[in-house]
Amino acid sequence: MVATQIEIVSEEGVRAVTFADESQVVGGYDNGDIRQWKIEDGQQRGLTMQATGDIRSIVVAQDGRWIVSGDWEKKAIVWNADTQEKVLEFTEHKGSVCAVDISSDLTRIASVDYDTGTVRIFSTTSGIRLLFHPGVFGVKFSPDGRRFATASYGHGFHVYNTHNGDILFDSGLRGSSNTSSTLDAPLAWSTDGQQLFVAAIGKITCFNVSKSSSSEWSIHGTQSRVSIACNGRLVACSAGSSVSLWDCLSHKQVGSIITHTAAIHSVALSPSGGYLACGLKGGKITIHNLRDVLSPEYFAPDLRVSQLPLVQVNGETLISWTRDDPTRTEMLLSEEIATASSPSHYLLANRALIRARLKQLALATEDAEQSLQVQPSPIGYIAMAVILLSLGDREGALCRFDLAFHDCELHDNRFILLLRSILVFESGNQEEAITRVEHLATRANCDNDDNATYLYTQVLGAMYMKKGNYGRAIPLVERAKNGVSKDIQCPSLETISLIFGWSFSGLSIVAQQGLCETLYAEEGTAEAVEILLNIVTTSYEEIQGNQAISDWIADFAKKCAMTLEHVGDETFRSVQHDDAITQCSTVLPLSRLFIMRSRARAAKGLWEDAVQDANEALKADSSYPWGYETKYMVLHAAKRYDEAIDTFGSMLRVIEQSRDPSITQLRKNYISPSETTATIDLIIRGILESCPLVVIDVITGCLCDGPERMRIFKASPTYKELVSSVTKELDKERIRRVVGSFFGYVMFSHVWQGKEPSFQDVNVVKSIWNLPDTSPNEKLRNFCKEARRLGHNWAWSDTCCIDKTTSSILNQSLTSMYKWYADSVATIVFLAGVAHPSQLGDLTRSLWMTRAWTLQEFLSPKVIFFYDSEWKPYLGDTGANHKASPEIMQELEDAIQIPRGTIVTFSPDDVGVREKLRLASTRNATVKEDVAYSLIGIFKSDIRPHYGEGADALGHLLEEIVARSGEVAVLAWSGKSSSYNSCLPMSVSVYNQAPYNPPSLEGEDMKTCIAELRGKLTRREALSIYKKIIRLPPARFATRRLHLPCIVFPVRSLGKQDPHRGSEVLYRARVSGLGDVEFTTTDDLPLGEPQKLVLAHPWIHRIRGPSSGVSWESDTNSDPDLDGDAGLDEVAPTLHALPAPQVDDYTRALQMIARLGQPFNSLFLVQQPNGEFKRVAAEKEIVVSGLDV
Repeated sequence: MVATQIEIVSEEGVRAVTFADESQVVGGYDNGDIRQWKIEDGQQRGLTMQATGDIRSIVVAQDGRWIVSGDWEKKAIVWNADTQEKVLEFTEHKGSVCAVDISSDLTRIASVDYDTGTVRIFSTTSGIRLLFHPGVFGVKFSPDGRRFATASYGHGFHVYNTHNGDILFDSGLRGSSNTSSTLDAPLAWSTDGQQLFVAAIGKITCFNVSKSSSSEWSIHGTQSRVSIACNGRLVACSAGSSVSLWDCLSHKQVGSIITHTAAIHSVALSPSGGYLACGLKGGKITIHNLRDVLSPEYFAPDLRVSQLPLVQVNGETLISWTRDDPTRTEMLLSEEIATASSPSHYLLANRALIRARLKQLALATEDAEQSLQVQPSPIGYIAMAVILLSLGDREGALCRFDLAFHDCELHDNRFILLLRSILVFESGNQEEAITRVEHLATRANCDNDDNATYLYTQVLGAMYMKKGNYGRAIPLVERAKNGVSKDIQCPSLETISLIFGWSFSGLSIVAQQGLCETLYAEEGTAEAVEILLNIVTTSYEEIQGNQAISDWIADFAKKCAMTLEHVGDETFRSVQHDDAITQCSTVLPLSRLFIMRSRARAAKGLWEDAVQDANEALKADSSYPWGYETKYMVLHAAKRYDEAIDTFGSMLRVIEQSRDPSITQLRKNYISPSETTATIDLIIRGILESCPLVVIDVITGCLCDGPERMRIFKASPTYKELVSSVTKELDKERIRRVVGSFFGYVMFSHVWQGKEPSFQDVNVVKSIWNLPDTSPNEKLRNFCKEARRLGHNWAWSDTCCIDKTTSSILNQSLTSMYKWYADSVATIVFLAGVAHPSQLGDLTRSLWMTRAWTLQEFLSPKVIFFYDSEWKPYLGDTGANHKASPEIMQELEDAIQIPRGTIVTFSPDDVGVREKLRLASTRNATVKEDVAYSLIGIFKSDIRPHYGEGADALGHLLEEIVARSGEVAVLAWSGKSSSYNSCLPMSVSVYNQAPYNPPSLEGEDMKTCIAELRGKLTRREALSIYKKIIRLPPARFATRRLHLPCIVFPVRSLGKQDPHRGSEVLYRARVSGLGDVEFTTTDDLPLGEPQKLVLAHPWIHRIRGPSSGVSWESDTNSDPDLDGDAGLDEVAPTLHALPAPQVDDYTRALQMIARLGQPFNSLFLVQQPNGEFKRVAAEKEIVVSGLDV
């Protein structure tokens, strides 16, 4: 049976849930809301209480007056439950408050600081006392408030004296969790305060504090988040997306596992245990009515049965009695009587009834008589009547029973009439008894008394069943089962069970056999099978010892299986693979029935029942794979992946070892778990190759390399679900998606401040959460918290994720960093200097925008988030990606002057060399080399970092750019020369100035020039010039020497114009073909040796024009007079331009010559003694008018 479910839906995620009373549930949400909901209609009660951050924990005081919350923003707050107003606020925490509780007398509040693992006990009247305990993540007051327990990571749990802080109990390592991250509410007390339940991964540990003993209960989830709740009678434990229920007294699981589609953050039980509330990820609270699935014994308030008519009995005794354990019940009653100064008439009457059931009739008679002597009562007379009937005195029993009417309350009259009818039935006069009860039922129905109608219907059904009239019993049983109301409760039935031993939840095997045959005859095959399988599962030993029953079960199972397979029934319709089961006729019918019901139950989410049926199918027939396949399917659906994988492996072995060829040939349809894991391993290694070498586990705070991340993944439910789900086809795309999602990491972009935590610092303390409380360490922790809030497992920071003492690791990290940012699931940018609330323009003005490394850190990621100094989203933008924010992207576009679309989808190939250098020109770095190393990714460079080369690092980068691309745009600058090569600048900042760009020479202007040139140059002369220019190879670098193809213009004379300007000198040079040229430099030039000076035009691509149709080739025969520096090692790859318009060679040559006449920014070169040239560093670009053509 499935529990009735109520859903309360909200847009915000539910972090914590608890009950205010039996009619109200309280939810704590991600946005800081606290809301009270009415269970009957799911409507909100009162106003919304608003905390300052995500609610992590919430409790309600025992008297219901106060609600206490713990939130992400480091506060524990007390609220008035009636007015929803804030009563008290405690702000002394250093981190989020992950657990809170309040003592039963309302004088003390306990909280746990997540960051420090500190328990704080706040007195609501006299101040604060701090109690420190390592790694604490849970706290719970005992029911009387005199003690409190803490659960910790790796240190077990402790019980303290609330008033003085003394340790009363230390579990040692027992009860430790292997990680705190999987626990939301790990502690619960029993009502008497003697048992403490501690939840951990895969288990609940029950400690008897007074006896210092413990026991462990294995729970359903072995790697999932755990939350626990207890109302004193039941324990509810969630793991992952499902909840199991446990009996506090028997320590056994009860009922079926309750499963949801979303992960459960928190569970709660109502005071009576009648309702279970689950707070789900995604904003939903589900409330389950447990009375639908558990017997009434679990819902007696305060372990007293005052609701039962005529009977009063202690809770533990009641449980033993209702479980039909008369021997133990007699012992418990005797202990109570022996310790009581004057036993009550109830105790004596109760023992009389139990002793009558044990056939101790003489002792029973003494108890009944003594009960009546203490106080005449209905239960005393009834007990005596039951004893007399057992002695065979029917008339005496009825006479003594009638005395019960004299001492009863008026409202008990009808119930006593019913009990007398049952006594009449037990005495042998069944028809008379049935007639009496039918009369009572008719009266109740006429009076519209639903409870009484339900009671009489149940009793009538039991009477007809005992009489063997299943045709009459069936509709009565069904009517009672469906009831007039799902929430109806009937304590009177329990009293009947106690007095007469009648069971309303089960039937004897013989009775069930008769019911099965009757149901089958009336075409109720599915219902008959339910009863049949119940016989098999609940009476196994009895069946094994009775050949007649065994034979009947085999025959009846075969008959039902054939009927269901041919006729079909929705109740037993399998989820899938029915055809295979049907076709394999050799599978035993009983096994087939269990398989069919197992799949039907799995479809309803009744996992434990479905697993039990699958096991029963295997017990009936283990030689065929269908039982294993069904068990695998159920275990996988129930998220018990380890067991599912093992079961699937067992199925494959059964298939392989089968002697039936039709079975063995099925093996080719399946993929073994080992094949799946091998494929996953390959994909993991491929993904890890492009991930950072070391990342931070945002839960534990530990640094993890690739093998450690793989180990964690393989221990996770995600991995196990993946292996378990891949059975027939290796879907590599799905595997890549799942693996990629798990290993997705968040990158950090920030400005270093003070002493940032290093790789060694974190390794020493094992976790970032253990670092000292400094501003840089807090920044790192906040980054990891935000990455965790965004739902990711891993985070990377340049401060502690690179072992900078190992040069190979440092170099690999520097050269891979651009790709790491580009491949990240998100990049978080922390703007330390931007105050909250942030305003438009703060980002542009931030220090972060001036740093060299941050350029690639915001261009390369696909997803980015900006945060101000208080870790609030920049401009309050809570969108899923700030690259999708028009405001933020417009601000960046205005700041760096490149299109918004380029910023959003940046690729190094989308932006030219000169534009990239301009972007870098306004940024600086603390270490000189970082100016160049921060551009390695943006330029797709292969240079190897080498700290210590200083400013030469920039020359090294620019050399590689020219060598790779032949691009000479890097030469367009003015300022100081680099010591690396005189043609390169000393600083990247020179590229902030746009280089001179001559006006375009096209259209009519070009036609005019060509017309003039036709009169000056013959075809042969024009083509000769054209060929020389065409044959020039690309620029090349080798061993710091630049091979620069260019047009050179000799200097005829050189003179100083103003020799008294300090270090800067204004020179005037007379240049062949160009006339007089003036420029300023600090270089001392040889005035008397003009033959060593030339002016160079290196912009060959401009001369060739945009549509020259030219391909660059190596040309070792190029004219040496047209070359610049000699010597080269490499030739740039051949580059092909777009096809040129169809023009004749002469016209094309004249077009190129016409471009020689355009103004250009020239390079002034001085020949050195070794024959090479050195560039003169001019303070401004040397722009000349162009060749006079």
